[in-house]
Amino acid sequence: MFKKVLVANRGEIATRIIRSCKELGIKTAAIYSEADSTALHVKKADESYLVGPGPVAGYLNIHRIIDLAKEIGADAIHPGYGFLSENPKLPELCEKRGITFIGPSSHAISSMGDKSMARKMMIKAGVPVVPGTDNIQSEDEALAFSDEAGFPIMVKATSGGGGRGLRVCRNKKELLENLKSAKSEAEAAFGSAEVFLEKYIENPHHIEFQILADNFGHTIHLGERDCSIQRRHQKLVEIAPSLILTEELRKEMGEVAVRAARAVNYSNAGTIEFLVDKEMNYYFIEMNTRLQVEHTVTEVVTGIGLVRKQIEIAAGKPLTLKQEDIAIRGYAIECRINAEDPKKNFVPNIGRVTAYYSPGGPGVRIDGCVYKDYVIPPYYDSMIAKLICSGMTWEEAISRMRRSLDEFVVRGVKTTIPFHYKIMTDEEFQKGEFDTGFLDRRQDLLDYKEHRSRTDLVIAISAAIAAYEGF
Repeated sequence: MFKKVLVANRGEIATRIIRSCKELGIKTAAIYSEADSTALHVKKADESYLVGPGPVAGYLNIHRIIDLAKEIGADAIHPGYGFLSENPKLPELCEKRGITFIGPSSHAISSMGDKSMARKMMIKAGVPVVPGTDNIQSEDEALAFSDEAGFPIMVKATSGGGGRGLRVCRNKKELLENLKSAKSEAEAAFGSAEVFLEKYIENPHHIEFQILADNFGHTIHLGERDCSIQRRHQKLVEIAPSLILTEELRKEMGEVAVRAARAVNYSNAGTIEFLVDKEMNYYFIEMNTRLQVEHTVTEVVTGIGLVRKQIEIAAGKPLTLKQEDIAIRGYAIECRINAEDPKKNFVPNIGRVTAYYSPGGPGVRIDGCVYKDYVIPPYYDSMIAKLICSGMTWEEAISRMRRSLDEFVVRGVKTTIPFHYKIMTDEEFQKGEFDTGFLDRRQDLLDYKEHRSRTDLVIAISAAIAAYEGF
């Protein structure tokens, strides 16, 4: 097993990795920018080191991170998600410098990171894919595909992710306009202006299967997650298991997901993402060659710690779990708590957290990165916590999530807590009548009152008592 792991990330995922390392008896080293000097992951790690310059560049400085790992005697690096997690240069350089990368091979990252290449490999492996093209070289080529496939069509950046470089086109005019804008955005975000086209599946379910694979060719899946509650291709609520899959379809899609992972000799944790249309046809859209934000709901319903498994696999341990060992128990829901104002087009909110009270009780988990008096910086993703609630039934999971959101207090900044509460009280959501177009159709969900929980009353009383005793 490793002696020391350098965590090349920040926020709640850095804290999550540190906790798993401590359970395994592994020392941890955190990196941080000047803007993150008071961050929770810095406090939780055994060691912490300033990297820079600037608030973001240090987290992306591959050579500095690897040099630091060598200097401090770290024998492994965990990239978390975001930042360098899907940059194949990091595992390449780790291998050259004698450091273990806790994740897949650079070949797998490169193959699946190039969306056009991934499509070709999946077609060869017999995995269903959405009808589409190779990299588009000209407007004439794009127009020819539109004549063949019909609208709507989606323009996708070859190296894309996080909803960037994506455009939906409903006619030829939009197609030509979006080709230019998607290329420009892709060039700025990923350093590559290459795009391809896919037939746009209207309002599907976004279903993803969690994969685990060791270094000896043993690959299994841990069931699926439904990530259909999205805004502009950004997930807001994730559920395990899906409410729409039959046992037969779950088994079939799981086997296809395993086949897709084996097609690139995948090892470690990864996710195969599908779109499922109204006729229950499913199509591969991409593979995420890293841990997912929503891995928590899979952990809850399977009882398997994914970060722990990542570390063990990277350390050379065989995966002893067999497919028949995987059992799904109950339901789990994750709400991404973002420092944003939903009523103002989800604009990020920054500033000092003046009060922080988190919920608890059976079936409640919080992966967070803020605390009272923490100042949320403006440089990073706006997610400040993940609230995960589970129950033996779907109804129990929802009621527990409602109760937990009611208890959750974050003051000083606007958050998505009241918006999530509104979703959890919605009849359509409770019936499972949602897809990727749910939030676009239901703009009325933004018509909520700022929720004041019972915890707020406790805060007010405590403040009054403190003020009185101060006299």
